[in-house]
Amino acid sequence: MSKSPAASQTQAKPFLSDVKTLRERARQHLEKGAVTEDYGGDVQQTVDILQTVLATELVCVLRYTMHSVAATGISSDSVKEEFAEHAQEEHAHAMEVAERINQLGGKPNFNPEGLATRSASQYEEGENLVDMIRENLVAERIAVEHYRELIRFFANHDPTTRVMMEGILRKEEEHANDMHDLLVAHEGRPMLPKE
Repeated sequence: MSKSPAASQTQAKPFLSDVKTLRERARQHLEKGAVTEDYGGDVQQTVDILQTVLATELVCVLRYTMHSVAATGISSDSVKEEFAEHAQEEHAHAMEVAERINQLGGKPNFNPEGLATRSASQYEEGENLVDMIRENLVAERIAVEHYRELIRFFANHDPTTRVMMEGILRKEEEHANDMHDLLVAHEGRPMLPKE
């Protein structure tokens, strides 16, 4: 009985390393922690990229926090609560990114000096409630586009970082949608095309 081409390909290229090889490799370069021989990316480049993501998240924490305190006007209480909730979620993102930088052997950069220049988004205060909502929507749109690009960049070279970024992206898209809805509610006109 002859083997099918698929079966012979499976046998020719094993799916997993043998246990002996895995054990031997695991004992080498213990100083690298979680970064093993088969890491597909450039560790330093990944750490550098994640430092910008960390800065972006920290700037978002600061902007949302300031807006949650400074927002005034009719209906501002619910918007302030939304800003405060987003600040907490952005802080959780920052901590997740910082942990990943640490796993890769880097040192997360929480230094406030140069934070704005390391960040993809900007720290814009806004003159009034609508300006604040608009600036947060702009910042979320920046994050969404930037994080999508990073997800494509990491692809299968660093699945752990990619999956982390996918989770953060999901929340940033939700934030953008929330800010869009608030902007529509406070400007009194729809911004998305009706289908």
